[in-house]
Amino acid sequence: MRHRVAGRRLGRDSEHRLAMRRNMVASLFEHETISTTIEKAKEVKSFAEKLITLAKKGTLSARRRAIALLGNRNIVSDENGKVDKKGTIIGKLFSELGPRYLDRPGGYTRIISLSLRRLGDNGQLVLLQLVGKGEDSKKEAKAVAKKDSRKKTEETAETNS
Repeated sequence: MRHRVAGRRLGRDSEHRLAMRRNMVASLFEHETISTTIEKAKEVKSFAEKLITLAKKGTLSARRRAIALLGNRNIVSDENGKVDKKGTIIGKLFSELGPRYLDRPGGYTRIISLSLRRLGDNGQLVLLQLVGKGEDSKKEAKAVAKKDSRKKTEETAETNS
């Protein structure tokens, strides 16, 4: 019996699950969206949200706890054969993601189901995304569109009178 044993095994031993969870969360923070299976996404989601809550505090002890839980992987880009270091995962978490969600009480990630299935085992694929970055630009675009339409109606009303 598995009484009071939380979490999914995912067909891996405990060290492999821990490493997979750390790598997936680091990739999520780096790219802000990842594609994975539904079971892995549900396991990673709670870990990512706890780390973002730590980043909202912004203290030195919170930064050290995040490094202990996640590690401090570098963010690199490979352009034209040159590898450029753009920072670290913890740096991005505490400088960009933490301040982005200061006024949000929770729910920093979302899972979007895809109609695709993984080749090989036919596993259900989903997108695990951070909430907020794309929505702000969409809201701003809608606001600009509304202002433009109002200006056009006002201009046409002025020219007609």
